[in-house]
Amino acid sequence: MEDFLKIERDGPVVTLTINRPDTRNAISEVSDCDAFVAAVEDIQNDHSIAAVILTGAGTAFSAGGNLKKMLDRSGFAPGKTPIETRNSYRRAIQRIPLALYNLEVPTIAAVNGPAIGAGLDLACMCDIRVAADSASFAESFVKVGIVPGDGGAFLLPRVVGMSKALEMSFTGAMLDAPAALACGLVSRVVPAAELLPAAREIATKIARQPVHALRLTKRLLREGQHMQLASLLELSAAYQAIIHETEDHREAVTAMLEKRAPAFTGR
Repeated sequence: MEDFLKIERDGPVVTLTINRPDTRNAISEVSDCDAFVAAVEDIQNDHSIAAVILTGAGTAFSAGGNLKKMLDRSGFAPGKTPIETRNSYRRAIQRIPLALYNLEVPTIAAVNGPAIGAGLDLACMCDIRVAADSASFAESFVKVGIVPGDGGAFLLPRVVGMSKALEMSFTGAMLDAPAALACGLVSRVVPAAELLPAAREIATKIARQPVHALRLTKRLLREGQHMQLASLLELSAAYQAIIHETEDHREAVTAMLEKRAPAFTGR
């Protein structure tokens, strides 16, 4: 069997492809979650990587959980008892949002098809979402009689606002790509054939920037979602003290004054 997660690198840009098209890229095994976490940890530790694209193989981005395994209780959840089920979520799929949402490298979800349940939440763990015109989205846990178990209750309101998040969560209704664009779930919609080129264009623009400034900028934006202003300002001052001492900062200022393209080294 091929690896659950296909990893490709083009210079400073890494593309992660969920590679289970036969199950519409469902996430159902502990090993699937392990693959995600391991890939994210490797990316976090490689300071030459400046951007990540996440997409799905085949016609779906991710169908979320595998319903057949959910019914026969053969996947990572549910367990034989409520305690086992709670712990299985914690050691399996809940490790993905903790890893991916907190990854300091900018991430782009290239949503090529349905992003359902945990698949939608996976897209929301990314910083930027670009959708093919064939994409669709649903926070559909209620449709199968469960609750968002992988961080959707935290993620979705921060992307689309509480009212829209509640509507989506209470009804499980499907949004097409234009509706997703209208509510801010995605930042752009493109023809399916142009999806990965559009994502790569964004990733390339990001990757042209100094890598340490990118990572600290993302960290500030993440921390700013739950910190008081005074605390965030203190953290910003500390990060500025770090970043002002980098060679890339001096190169950026020098290049701007000399009206030329900068040549960043990641130092």
